[in-house]
Amino acid sequence: MAFVVTDNCVRCKYTDCVDVCPVDDCFREGENFLVIDPETCIDCSLCVPECPAEAIFAVDDVPEDQREYIALNAELAKQWPGINSAKDPLDGADDWVDVPDKLQYLVR
Repeated sequence: MAFVVTDNCVRCKYTDCVDVCPVDDCFREGENFLVIDPETCIDCSLCVPECPAEAIFAVDDVPEDQREYIALNAELAKQWPGINSAKDPLDGADDWVDVPDKLQYLVR
Protein backbone atom coordinates (compact mmCIF):
# COMPACT_ATOMS: atom_id res chain seq x y z
CA MET A 1 0.00 0.00 0.00
CA ALA A 2 1.52 3.31 -1.08
CA PHE A 3 0.73 6.82 0.03
CA VAL A 4 -0.95 9.40 -2.19
CA VAL A 5 -0.75 13.19 -2.37
CA THR A 6 -4.19 14.70 -2.87
CA ASP A 7 -6.04 17.95 -3.61
CA ASN A 8 -4.80 20.05 -0.69
CA CYS A 9 -1.26 20.06 -2.12
CA VAL A 10 -2.24 21.75 -5.38
CA ARG A 11 -0.98 25.36 -5.46
CA CYS A 12 0.63 24.93 -2.03
CA LYS A 13 3.43 22.41 -2.49
CA TYR A 14 4.71 22.32 1.06
CA THR A 15 7.76 20.05 1.08
CA ASP A 16 8.10 19.22 4.78
CA CYS A 17 7.16 15.65 3.81
CA VAL A 18 10.17 15.33 1.52
CA ASP A 19 12.67 15.94 4.32
CA VAL A 20 11.45 12.96 6.36
CA CYS A 21 11.12 10.49 3.48
CA PRO A 22 13.83 7.82 3.72
CA VAL A 23 13.58 6.95 0.00
CA ASP A 24 15.44 9.03 -2.59
CA ASP A 25 13.20 10.36 -5.34
CA CYS A 26 10.03 8.89 -3.84
CA PHE A 27 8.49 12.35 -4.01
CA ARG A 28 8.27 13.87 -7.45
CA GLU A 29 7.95 17.58 -8.10
CA GLY A 30 5.76 19.40 -10.57
CA GLU A 31 5.29 23.13 -10.96
CA ASN A 32 2.57 23.42 -8.33
CA PHE A 33 2.10 19.93 -6.87
CA LEU A 34 4.02 16.97 -5.46
CA VAL A 35 3.28 13.29 -6.01
CA ILE A 36 4.51 10.09 -4.42
CA ASP A 37 5.89 7.39 -6.67
CA PRO A 38 3.91 4.25 -5.77
CA GLU A 39 6.73 2.09 -7.13
CA THR A 40 9.28 3.41 -4.63
CA CYS A 41 7.10 4.25 -1.61
CA ILE A 42 7.91 1.87 1.26
CA ASP A 43 4.74 2.66 3.21
CA CYS A 44 6.58 4.08 6.20
CA SER A 45 3.95 6.83 6.73
CA LEU A 46 6.56 9.34 7.98
CA CYS A 47 5.31 11.92 5.48
CA VAL A 48 1.70 11.96 6.70
CA PRO A 49 2.11 13.93 9.95
CA GLU A 50 4.66 16.27 8.34
CA CYS A 51 2.25 17.59 5.71
CA PRO A 52 0.87 20.95 6.93
CA ALA A 53 -1.87 20.74 4.30
CA GLU A 54 -3.01 17.26 5.42
CA ALA A 55 -2.83 16.20 1.78
CA ILE A 56 -1.21 12.76 2.15
CA PHE A 57 -3.21 9.57 2.67
CA ALA A 58 -2.63 5.84 2.56
CA VAL A 59 -4.09 4.62 -0.72
CA ASP A 60 -6.91 2.82 1.11
CA ASP A 61 -7.80 5.99 3.02
CA VAL A 62 -7.95 8.49 0.15
CA PRO A 63 -11.30 10.30 0.40
CA GLU A 64 -13.85 9.01 -2.09
CA ASP A 65 -14.06 12.37 -3.89
CA GLN A 66 -10.27 12.36 -4.43
CA ARG A 67 -9.69 8.79 -5.60
CA GLU A 68 -8.57 10.06 -9.02
CA TYR A 69 -5.37 11.25 -7.32
CA ILE A 70 -4.27 7.62 -6.91
CA ALA A 71 -3.84 7.18 -10.67
CA LEU A 72 -2.62 10.76 -11.04
CA ASN A 73 0.25 10.20 -8.57
CA ALA A 74 1.30 7.07 -10.48
CA GLU A 75 1.09 8.80 -13.86
CA LEU A 76 2.93 11.98 -12.89
CA ALA A 77 5.60 10.10 -10.90
CA LYS A 78 6.77 8.66 -14.23
CA GLN A 79 7.09 12.14 -15.75
CA TRP A 80 8.33 14.46 -13.02
CA PRO A 81 11.81 14.67 -11.47
CA GLY A 82 12.54 13.50 -7.96
CA ILE A 83 12.87 15.91 -5.05
CA ASN A 84 14.95 14.98 -2.01
CA SER A 85 15.00 18.08 0.18
CA ALA A 86 12.54 20.69 1.36
CA LYS A 87 12.00 23.96 -0.48
CA ASP A 88 9.90 26.97 0.33
CA PRO A 89 6.18 26.50 -0.37
CA LEU A 90 4.61 28.35 -3.25
CA ASP A 91 3.73 32.02 -2.78
CA GLY A 92 0.24 32.23 -1.32
CA ALA A 93 0.27 28.61 -0.17
CA ASP A 94 -1.42 29.43 3.11
CA ASP A 95 -4.27 31.09 1.20
CA TRP A 96 -4.79 28.02 -0.99
CA VAL A 97 -4.42 25.19 1.51
CA ASP A 98 -8.12 24.82 2.35
CA VAL A 99 -9.59 25.71 -1.03
CA PRO A 100 -11.57 22.67 -2.27
CA ASP A 101 -11.57 21.12 -5.75
CA LYS A 102 -8.17 22.37 -6.90
CA LEU A 103 -7.54 19.74 -9.57
CA GLN A 104 -8.46 22.34 -12.19
CA TYR A 105 -5.39 24.37 -11.12
CA LEU A 106 -2.89 21.52 -11.37
CA VAL A 107 -0.11 22.26 -13.86
CA ARG A 108 0.93 19.03 -15.54
